[in-house]
Amino acid sequence: MAPLCQIWRPDRGRCFKNLRDHLRFVYRPGLTESPPPGEESYTFGCPSGGLCQRLPADCMLCNFQHNCTYAKATSFTCRPRKGVHCVGESGQQQTNFSLSISCRFCWQLDPSQYRCFNSTSCMTVSCPRRRYNATCDVLDHVHCLGRRSFQKRLYCNWTGGYKWSTSLALSITLGGFGADRFYLGQWREGLGKLFSFGGLGIWTLIDVLLIGVGYVGPADGSLYI
Repeated sequence: MAPLCQIWRPDRGRCFKNLRDHLRFVYRPGLTESPPPGEESYTFGCPSGGLCQRLPADCMLCNFQHNCTYAKATSFTCRPRKGVHCVGESGQQQTNFSLSISCRFCWQLDPSQYRCFNSTSCMTVSCPRRRYNATCDVLDHVHCLGRRSFQKRLYCNWTGGYKWSTSLALSITLGGFGADRFYLGQWREGLGKLFSFGGLGIWTLIDVLLIGVGYVGPADGSLYI
């Protein structure tokens, strides 16, 4: 008795016993469909035929040793990942190559060489200035030792689009009517200044000084731009 087919292809008149056979049949190299089971997804983001030394870090495997001298250029032996093809300076395909990098862990890199999640929930205008735990990822073309994703404690540095020059100008010219506080989103203080005529001028003068030195900032806790 013929086996019962679970998936049938009406366009070709054939069927498959299980989903794995179906996926193997559908997949074709170079198309946009999902790769078959067991095929690594990273190969689809790796260049093919380029120089091995210029491969992104996720496209190669290196025998990084942690006993090198900090910040000193050190050579390590690397190889492209399975399914990734690269060539050397001579144009011939290589399975092993030498990569020279600065000896430092990923969390020791310059801030321009990694990207961190910028928190918009912590107060930037506070004393002392607050910090937050950020998850950082190294850029693809940067090579380093250790984990490429790490945690860092950073200062709150996001902005809501408020300008320091605008708030200071409003404080000097229309501060007696609370325009500076209204602009910064501090409605209660703005109403207080409005109905007290800027605290008879005293509150207005104090706000000019506080905004001028950056002590009073946007109500959402962001930085000036």
